[in-house]
Amino acid sequence: MFPRKEVEKMQVIKLEAIDSVKFVATKPTNDSLKNEYDYLIAENLTKKLLEKGFINEREFNKIMAKNRKTFSPSLAKIMDEKT
Repeated sequence: MFPRKEVEKMQVIKLEAIDSVKFVATKPTNDSLKNEYDYLIAENLTKKLLEKGFINEREFNKIMAKNRKTFSPSLAKIMDEKT
């Protein structure tokens, strides 16, 4: 996983008890689930357009950026913004 030299350089600074890590998961709303679904459909259709040569990669990236804004999928914050 890591090159041996990198592993030798690693140092553990502090360990925390698992109880000290707090995370509260919220249940997604029906609207957010619909947006996720619609985004995935749009993504698949756009990929097919690219694969069939109807659009080029630049156009694909522009369309996907617009889809992220339109559908606001939960993972949009970490998705690549190639425009």
